[in-house]
Amino acid sequence: MRPYAIHSPCTSVLQKLRISPVSWRQGPILLRHYSSTGAAADPIEHCRSLVQKHDYEGYLVSPFFPKHLQGGYFALKAFYVELAMIQDSVSNPTIGMMRMQFWRDAVKAISDGKSPPRHPIAHALYEASQTSHLPAYHLKRIIDARDAELQAPGHLTIDSLTAHAESTSSTLLYLLLSMLSLPSSTLSHAASHLGAAQTFTTLLRALPFHAQKGRIVIPAEITAKHGVVQEEVFRQGPSAARLDDAIFEFATLANDHLATARSMFGQEGLGGRVPVEAMSVFLAGVPVSSILKRLEDVNFDVFNRKVQTRDWRLPWWIWKSYYKRMF
Repeated sequence: MRPYAIHSPCTSVLQKLRISPVSWRQGPILLRHYSSTGAAADPIEHCRSLVQKHDYEGYLVSPFFPKHLQGGYFALKAFYVELAMIQDSVSNPTIGMMRMQFWRDAVKAISDGKSPPRHPIAHALYEASQTSHLPAYHLKRIIDARDAELQAPGHLTIDSLTAHAESTSSTLLYLLLSMLSLPSSTLSHAASHLGAAQTFTTLLRALPFHAQKGRIVIPAEITAKHGVVQEEVFRQGPSAARLDDAIFEFATLANDHLATARSMFGQEGLGGRVPVEAMSVFLAGVPVSSILKRLEDVNFDVFNRKVQTRDWRLPWWIWKSYYKRMF
């Protein structure tokens, strides 16, 4: 086993829930239409259900946001999930681009103060924008990054993937900080690195799913360095030669970003603790730590069931991390 430094809180038995990698990316094939009743009548509830189904870790974090801002939290998370699922929910990139344009138009309408399209997530974003500052630039940035992903789902270099993470995961964290009215270079810098760690670990855990789709999510720079043959990964899975070496290097990069995010709170007299008002945002680091720890425990075999199931200890870790103000 090749360990790297990961520190996790002690755990307690809560519940064991299985998660399917497919659920991280699947979604409806065409843009859904909603009537003025049903799901659209309660857009926040629609967003809450979508997050609970497709972003379990994000759903667990929601109670730690101020109650009056939880609607905005679910709106942003549902928007993020919806965009992330488009790639695997359309039959061709053209349809995906049409859906991305729908969301560009929706964001523009919201930022212009106009009525949003009749879509529950758009309505929830509109409601959140009435009480919180949600920069349209950040929302558009996520759309543009997911749009580019339709044309080029893989990344040749680590820098390219890191830039993608900055435009997706990190930007979502910036939006949450903005919703909480927390402008701070320290918080933004930490969020930038946490977003990269979050993207890398999500891709690692989803590697088996993407391999079934004929995609390699580890940057080609890493796989080429270790002599990994893509066709072997598609056919042989965990038995592919030198795949474990590539996974180890990719996981180490994720861990480095997580460690850097944590180190930001050792500055400015914070004593390594996240400011209490920002802790709900940085709870996103707890699932990242959990995935990396489990991956290390199975010697970086991402196909192992221990990595591909929900961690029944995660609710306890999140609760404990919140009160310790560390992730």
